[in-house]
Amino acid sequence: MSELNLAKAAEFAIDYAKKKGIDQSEVSLHLGTGISIAARQQELETVEKHNDAQFVISLYKDHKTGSASSADMSEQGIRNTVDAAISIATYTGADPCFGLADADRMATQKKDLELYHAWNADEAEMLGIAMRCEQAALESSDLITNSEGASVNSYSGSDVYANSHGFLSQSRASQHSISCSVIGSNGDGMQRDYWYHSSRNAATLDSPEEIGLVAAKRTVARLGSRQIPSCQATVMYDSATAKSLISHLIGAIKGGAIYKKASFMLDKVGQEVVPGFMTIAENPHKLGGFNSAWHDGEGVVTPDYRAIVDGGRLQSYILGSYTARKLGLESTANAGGVRNLSVSNTGQTTEQLLSDMGTGLLVTELIGSGINMVTGDYSRGAAGFWVENGEIQYPVEEITVAGNLIDMYRNIVAIGDDYDNRSSTECGSIVIENMTIAGS
Repeated sequence: MSELNLAKAAEFAIDYAKKKGIDQSEVSLHLGTGISIAARQQELETVEKHNDAQFVISLYKDHKTGSASSADMSEQGIRNTVDAAISIATYTGADPCFGLADADRMATQKKDLELYHAWNADEAEMLGIAMRCEQAALESSDLITNSEGASVNSYSGSDVYANSHGFLSQSRASQHSISCSVIGSNGDGMQRDYWYHSSRNAATLDSPEEIGLVAAKRTVARLGSRQIPSCQATVMYDSATAKSLISHLIGAIKGGAIYKKASFMLDKVGQEVVPGFMTIAENPHKLGGFNSAWHDGEGVVTPDYRAIVDGGRLQSYILGSYTARKLGLESTANAGGVRNLSVSNTGQTTEQLLSDMGTGLLVTELIGSGINMVTGDYSRGAAGFWVENGEIQYPVEEITVAGNLIDMYRNIVAIGDDYDNRSSTECGSIVIENMTIAGS
């Protein structure tokens, strides 16, 4: 089914819902295809091909709502799905906040955000890339003794969103990645680690050799890991793990958590929630961004730029139309989540952050999720490296880092310029003072 046919299917669904007496309705349709090829020990291990199709309709009548989905996009399949949503709506309770986003908030100017980049590599070429990646890792050190394999993935999809305001949007997007995971041994124990790179445009992916070498280097660095005694110390989250701290903050200011009063960020708008040197912003129109969009999941126009936290102060919650109405506020065009977060930095490189920290823990992996979003209590398993005099001394594992997120955010003392650009959140390493480390 082409994008044109997706649009026709969306219009058919909206029209059918109107004929059934529905006040408001919205539909999302998606078609996607992809391939994933994995190699292990320089041989083909798996080939997976994906063909996805989904049609979702949500409708509103008399402040009641019903939603249904199907992979059948034939006319009869669409009718059946709409009828199912209508039936569901008869059993739901009325809520005056249910309904489409306001019609005057609909986006009107489509933007080409360069989200689709076809990759015409065939299976043989993709297998060759995976084998090159794994080979680079295996040959990098005698301490690399085994492999969990390397994989190459390519996916592209078409999406249509439409609603009964007359809004209809069509888009295409692609996503490509290379990854590698290897095992190392030095006689005293074994360790594993991995690395990957992901991009909408395959031409901008790191080379398979570079990805394999980083995976091997990370694995070798972990050999000889040990526990450390329990202590209070400064903790530096590397740029990959630091994103989780930003994710916890964003989760705590989402409208759903706020109107349910289930967040440690309740009533914090206008207050300083992180140090004054921090700004957290979203950039929905970033070209080629992992989560770029010219409208949100309800058709509301997204801004070029919006500071969520500015100079340390929380500017607003994260709201779609429903949660905004619950709180008596306006939608922030965040139905479907935030888009392309960027976190300001204090200008130091990774090495400078370590030097400034002096003694403490560098976290490179987090395990489990012991987060209480109501109180902010934080406890997660971790692995990384112990640092003294600004230099890495040895790898550590089987430890727990703990604190309270409210205090942790206030105790951030530095953010590096060593951005990890492999996801929709760009953030450097974050250094936090006075954390509890539970070890031996």
